[in-house]
Amino acid sequence: MKHVIHHEGAAPIKIWTDDIDPAALAQLQNVSTLPFVHSHGVVAMPDVHVGIGATVGSVIATDHAVIPAAVGVDIGCGINAVRLSLTATDLPDNLAPIRHQIERDVPLGAGPAGTHKPKNMPKFDIELSTRLKQLTAKHPLLEKNNAQRQIGTLGSGNHFIEICLDQNDDVWVMLHSGSRGIGNLIGRYFIEKAKKRMEAFGIQLPDADLAYLPDDSDDFDDYVEAVQWAQDYAFENRRVMMAKTIAALRRHIKKPFHVTQEAINCHHNYVEQEEHFGRKLWVTRKGAIRARDGDLGVIPGSMGQRSYIVRGKGNIDSYCSCAHGAGRQFSRTQARKQFSVEDLRAQTEGVECRKDAAVLDELPSAYKDIDEVMANQEDLVEVLHVLKQVVCVKGA
Repeated sequence: MKHVIHHEGAAPIKIWTDDIDPAALAQLQNVSTLPFVHSHGVVAMPDVHVGIGATVGSVIATDHAVIPAAVGVDIGCGINAVRLSLTATDLPDNLAPIRHQIERDVPLGAGPAGTHKPKNMPKFDIELSTRLKQLTAKHPLLEKNNAQRQIGTLGSGNHFIEICLDQNDDVWVMLHSGSRGIGNLIGRYFIEKAKKRMEAFGIQLPDADLAYLPDDSDDFDDYVEAVQWAQDYAFENRRVMMAKTIAALRRHIKKPFHVTQEAINCHHNYVEQEEHFGRKLWVTRKGAIRARDGDLGVIPGSMGQRSYIVRGKGNIDSYCSCAHGAGRQFSRTQARKQFSVEDLRAQTEGVECRKDAAVLDELPSAYKDIDEVMANQEDLVEVLHVLKQVVCVKGA
């Protein structure tokens, strides 16, 4: 931990970095004043940066209430990483055909259905489907969703699929995505409900996006149900994409191979009830992953940086959490103004990936230095494997 900030009448703010901008600090201070935030404090991870209402890269433990905007709209977004029984020498010299195969087989990009065609749409399991029907029966405004058509789709922005090599030249597949459009719909729906509740009860907040749902309300119960569904859907979405990606690899690598280790399939935008300091609290990790003693996690860098497979140390000061990635240094708009396609090409040299204007705002310089992020959280996690991508697929 780098800093602890105290303000009268507010919970302390515990920060794991020296690199925090004033706007992010102001958001942390706003959250720390909420009366239902646990007295142990608000936690800022090494990759902390400005978000909507609450910072990305923060952990907020609350008692008897949740803040839907702190969880966000990409509910259940996270990482799945598996190690294969392949080494660097098993990969072809030209990796472009593998990238193009993945881009054909896994629907990419934003929009209601990605590039799914009706004939090849996977079906999510009966339990998920049944639970969604129960949810939409209570909240008809959630009926217009693309949950069925978007299962097994990547999305856009910072979502990715990568083929990586670790320090032993073993091959890994790593992907990053969440609950897609249905998670966005659920998030926005309950954020609006929370805001209307604040208006109805005349509750003044330092930021309207910190509107909350108390646990004695029907909306709270329905939100927890909806968020848990979206988190389970995100798990399934990543599972389906991983199967498609491995199948794409088999089309270009004739040597038989299998999965030797599934590192983790973990969320980094979610809320869950956990016990800390002798109390059951609602722990919101907004751009953070759980890192209890022994927990395996994945902390990715950007398109040209290293990524890390880690084991948690169970540091209670962080509510047993760690950073979820490098964290943005520049917003997407700032990155496009600051850097050029030539910068993107130079910074992703040696990586088989798109190198055009559509992914310019994802270049490594738009993000914080992942090695510095890792150095700042040595008390939170132990590094097991260091990965370097050789193929990166983006939804743009």
